Amino acid sequence: MGKQRGFIESKLKENRVFYPSIDFAQKANIDTDELERLKKWAEMDWEGFWRYFAVKKIHWFKRFEEVLDDSNPPFFRFFPGGKLNASYNCLDRHIKSWRKNKAAIIWESENGETRIMTYQELYIEVNKFANVLKTLGIKKGDRVIIYMPMIPEAAVAMLASARIGAIHSVVFGGFSSEALRDRINDAKPKVIITADGGFRNGKAIPLKSKVDEAMEELDYKVDYVVVVRHIDRDIHMKPLRDFWYQDLMSDPDYAQIYCHPEAVESNNPLFILYTSGSTGKPKGIVHSTAGYLLWTMLTMKWVFDIKDEDTFWCTADIGWITGHSYGVYGPLAMGATTVMYEGVPTYPTPAKWWELVEKHSINILYTAPTAIRALMRLGNEWVLKHNLTSLRLLGSVGEPINPEAWMWYYTTIGNERAPIVDTWWQTETGGHMITTLPGAQAAKPGSAGTPLPGIFADVVDTEGKKINDPDKGGLLVITKPWPSMLLTIWGDDKKYIDVYWKKFEDKGYYFAGDGARKDSDGYFWIMGRVDDVLNVSGHRIGTMEVESALVSHRYVAEAAVVGRPDEITGEAIVAFVVLKEGVDKSRHDEMVRELREHVQKQIGPIAKPQEIIFTDALPKTRSGKIMRRLLRDIAAGRQINQDTSTLEDATVLDKLTELKQKLEEEMNKNNSSNK
Repeated sequence: MGKQRGFIESKLKENRVFYPSIDFAQKANIDTDELERLKKWAEMDWEGFWRYFAVKKIHWFKRFEEVLDDSNPPFFRFFPGGKLNASYNCLDRHIKSWRKNKAAIIWESENGETRIMTYQELYIEVNKFANVLKTLGIKKGDRVIIYMPMIPEAAVAMLASARIGAIHSVVFGGFSSEALRDRINDAKPKVIITADGGFRNGKAIPLKSKVDEAMEELDYKVDYVVVVRHIDRDIHMKPLRDFWYQDLMSDPDYAQIYCHPEAVESNNPLFILYTSGSTGKPKGIVHSTAGYLLWTMLTMKWVFDIKDEDTFWCTADIGWITGHSYGVYGPLAMGATTVMYEGVPTYPTPAKWWELVEKHSINILYTAPTAIRALMRLGNEWVLKHNLTSLRLLGSVGEPINPEAWMWYYTTIGNERAPIVDTWWQTETGGHMITTLPGAQAAKPGSAGTPLPGIFADVVDTEGKKINDPDKGGLLVITKPWPSMLLTIWGDDKKYIDVYWKKFEDKGYYFAGDGARKDSDGYFWIMGRVDDVLNVSGHRIGTMEVESALVSHRYVAEAAVVGRPDEITGEAIVAFVVLKEGVDKSRHDEMVRELREHVQKQIGPIAKPQEIIFTDALPKTRSGKIMRRLLRDIAAGRQINQDTSTLEDATVLDKLTELKQKLEEEMNKNNSSNK
């Protein structure tokens, strides 16, 4: 029955529970009683719930009348008819208060250079650049592509676009010219905003030259390119098309001091953000203005427990949704101080992040499990060099966090004082969907937590039937619309329906693409992408559970698990393992046996990897996600024909492919010798 209906088996057990301190709970924005009240309110009076917060949190130029227009599902539209401006909500209302002299952005580079922009200063820069864009002919509905390093001008460009009603599309500055070209051809922008270059890992990275390469074979003509002078690189500037940002901003004819904010309808697109699919061109996820802004504000207050005195650091690049929601729009709409860092965690020393926390007295740190595991691998000595007592809350985002990485984060970084919020959400959802509220709920290492008030999520089988057994995994679905949901895929409504709604179109469920299970307390445990589920001898096993078992071993820093075709079992489990610093790698065969036995003890014999490959690094996107689809090709010995433009380091694939070939050659030699 289970196998027929597509259950995912869950074998890994985690019983540790961590409660917030009494002091944290007493001071939290949301306590246990308030959380229960909010959840009941959303269940009993769904429209009244959203109406109240939309009116309370957002500054409207014209109030909406209807909470939800569901006349054309799945194209749901929240707060139709309302008029607002995202830039106004992030800036104008703060400069009318004491916050005008408060730090809006604290920026630092790898070399220690620092800039602080107050809300008043950021407001002036955004107004001036909004007028620059208008002078260049940009108007409401036009697209603006932003291809920049992590510098304050990137946030200025986003907010300036929003101020005039233009739709921005931020392309991560680490993407190749080919990836940029794809996004330009799809979004069809009138202007591209870039920089001469950026700094990463001690190197100057060219950006303007990549823009020039991307525009060589464009199907579409871009009118202008605006270039921020950042690294003083000598670059080519095409006359009448390319302009220096600093020149335009110092010209009073272009950069007038005030730009009237454009009043846009609630569902006017605020931005397009491209996600990479396994095949084909990237999908342009379109987000609204009102619903998106509301949810980033509420989650900043509820999940991050944000307070006026807090300094908040989301380590994600603004080229990702995490950087959009919790690096720019969420913090600024709430009047918080947000930190921007241009660089990597380990340069110029592995203590760089902890130096930043101490230097800027950062209170809330939000980062990815990949970064946590990478820093954990380097040992505690770098952490202990710095005072991290300012940290009062930690967050995790991007993929499920292994329990052992969670524990290191909690004990070593948070000193067992700072609660951890492990957040599940997607580019498509706009903001957090499942997590724990730090002052109201206990945290369980490895569990995302429970759906937030107003969010209705469940675990179902392949037929859409609710799974009630806490030992059974299934498909994660959202059963009701929510304000920050994507509007569509840019230029492709059919794909929007096919990708997110077709699987359960009869029930109207949004399918997230993830596998999950719920425990007896209602906590959700994300089991990885459904595409990554392993089918071994008829047993469906989530990759996350096998990876967590491996990472719980004292020698292992990171692990990625995939399946490869097997004539006997259907799929064989292949594990790519990164060992901790200082581990003796000469005991290869002995360590393979030890790790296989460890997985058997943790989960069971069915989950023992048939093959374990030790590697120095895993193929990851620039946002830190492991690209398991590429590892599947390597494990199966297939040639890689997929898009690799989002890879952090493309050489990792070559090294892994070479390593796999050597192991196969050695195995074949041994087999021949045995014969």
